[in-house]
Amino acid sequence: MLIQWYPGHMHKASKEIKQALPNIDLLIEILDARIPYSSQNPMLAQLRDDKPTIRVLSKTDLADPELTQRWQTYLELEQGVKTLAVTTQQPDKIKQIIDLCGKMLPEKTEANKVIYTMIMGIPNVGKSTIINVLAGRTIAKTGNEPAVTKMQQRINLKNNIVLSDTPGVLWPNVENRNSGYRLAVTGAIKDTAFQHDDIALFALDYFLPAYPELLQKRYQLEEIPNTAIAALQAIGKKRGCLRTGQQIDLDKAAKLFLTELRAGTLGPISLETPEMIATEMVELAAIREEKAAKKAARKRK
Repeated sequence: MLIQWYPGHMHKASKEIKQALPNIDLLIEILDARIPYSSQNPMLAQLRDDKPTIRVLSKTDLADPELTQRWQTYLELEQGVKTLAVTTQQPDKIKQIIDLCGKMLPEKTEANKVIYTMIMGIPNVGKSTIINVLAGRTIAKTGNEPAVTKMQQRINLKNNIVLSDTPGVLWPNVENRNSGYRLAVTGAIKDTAFQHDDIALFALDYFLPAYPELLQKRYQLEEIPNTAIAALQAIGKKRGCLRTGQQIDLDKAAKLFLTELRAGTLGPISLETPEMIATEMVELAAIREEKAAKKAARKRK
């Protein structure tokens, strides 16, 4: 199943971002450190050209620290990209974004010219909290749910930097099925857009080989289950997610598991690696070719 969530205000915001980009000197994209690839907006990759970009990996307190370092190395292979790993509880580190803006555009800094920046990020990635730290006051609304910011605003920061804020934006077509699921797992997509047990089973399929000990410890399981469905049933049984007749309520167990995963209760985890994404991109390219061939065949008929 492809998971999509693209309400009207996101479509409007995407159009406004495209219009504003030619007048922007530097981009700041906030990524979820648990899913650095899946939380990147492909629209930005298409429109960025050679514009300097800071990719801020947020929520690093929830992510696997070793994988966060690997992702930083991987992301900085791209020309003109610098990364910074932060949590919303590290205001001093967040403020380094301002210094980094100046370092990436030394000609503007030396000439004392204004640097026009734009900050972007998927819903519920911590963007508003980061803006408030950079501004030194409460400007952007914060909330632990997607789609809190609804309109653009301009903010004057220190060191001649003007920051354009944008609403949390997804994209109309999440081509990579796995990316859609990861966005749902981490809370970037509203829960009304998917079935909880479907999303939880996807996460557990990854969790069992990647972090079995964390799962076993959190839910005090005697042994590590062999399958995702067995793991979800074991979680439901341990936490009393039962219906009449002692049947496991999978939806209730899934909600509990996702809530704890998102809050970091299970421990620091990352849901994708650079190697996984490389494989998925090969698979996606094959799917695109197949679709293009079918479309061409229809036109010939």
